[in-house]
Amino acid sequence: MSGQLTAGGVPQAHAKAAVLIEALPWLERFRGKTVVVKYGGHAMADQALRESFADDMVFLLHAGLKPVVVHGGGPQINAHLDRLGIESSFTAGLRVTTPEAMQVVRMVLVGQVNRDIIGLVNRHGPFAIGMSGEDAHLFTAERKHAEVNGEKVDIGQVGEIVRVEAGAVRALLDDGRIPVVSSIARGEEGEIYNVNADTAAAALAVALGAEKLVVLTDVEGLYADWPASGDVSASEVISRVTAGELAKLLPGLSSGMVPKMEACLTAVTGGVPQAHVLDGRVPHSLLLEIFTDEGIGTMVLPEVDA
Repeated sequence: MSGQLTAGGVPQAHAKAAVLIEALPWLERFRGKTVVVKYGGHAMADQALRESFADDMVFLLHAGLKPVVVHGGGPQINAHLDRLGIESSFTAGLRVTTPEAMQVVRMVLVGQVNRDIIGLVNRHGPFAIGMSGEDAHLFTAERKHAEVNGEKVDIGQVGEIVRVEAGAVRALLDDGRIPVVSSIARGEEGEIYNVNADTAAAALAVALGAEKLVVLTDVEGLYADWPASGDVSASEVISRVTAGELAKLLPGLSSGMVPKMEACLTAVTGGVPQAHVLDGRVPHSLLLEIFTDEGIGTMVLPEVDA
């Protein structure tokens, strides 16, 4: 009969109710606040995780938050370059971006990855709208050089964001939309640059006065003592770290974590109250961080005034 509870049904129902009650103060705190999410890594490659990420964005919107997605697409770019037979190399962790490679980067990020995210979100309604960092002069960049043994090395059309004009993103947020931004930038003279999605997300979070920056990655967070053997199970995740503490840790971090933690540092020193690095391989990790008391991953906080 409808409405009857099976054995164990009442405890399960109580557990669900407890989760909802636990979320209440966080719903009150973050209602109307902007959350910038950098999306990439394994969560972007696995179909089930892609769908759960899109569900999370719509949940945040319905919960009264203002989510913004900033994405890269390294694996998709690599795959397309390989199919076209275009060589791609990295210097100091940055992709050497020739004019030929830049055409592919732009096409994949704006025409493929961005559209895929929008399609998944918009299964739930007319919420997501795609943008490139070129649109409405959102991101303006200057050419960035790699540094190898103290020497500057030209790596092509790789940019460092120097200005953010976030008016178009604010207009979309005010209209109840979810902006989905690909990490391409313009130059002052009409050049097109490939920019790191972590740093792009941090720059946009600062410009928007966001309440949070969340960086989804392929590890649990920032490890206190990353072992040389790579045995993750032997390492402990740092749950909280201040900007000053993080600045001291940065020189010793692995190359893959540096841009993510630098992005968090940029955000909190630029006025964003909290930045987080979360494991994007965990379904709904974003909701666990925002709406539960314990949270997950690593939280970066500004320095507390003495």
